[in-house]
Amino acid sequence: MRFGDGGVCLVSAVPEQGFTVSTSQSAAETLTVTFSASRHRSEITATTEPRSQASVREVSF
Repeated sequence: MRFGDGGVCLVSAVPEQGFTVSTSQSAAETLTVTFSASRHRSEITATTEPRSQASVREVSF
């Protein structure tokens, strides 16, 4: 992910074997990249509002 004046954009997302990757961008300021497998999901959400930051959420089931 790259943070810039116009928001955040995806540079690259390469999943490991057994995972798929998807993205969603509700606005230029917020981007979520999700890596999914049969028993695990990792979500990385980056935003520029109110400041540039990223958070990671891991779920195993």
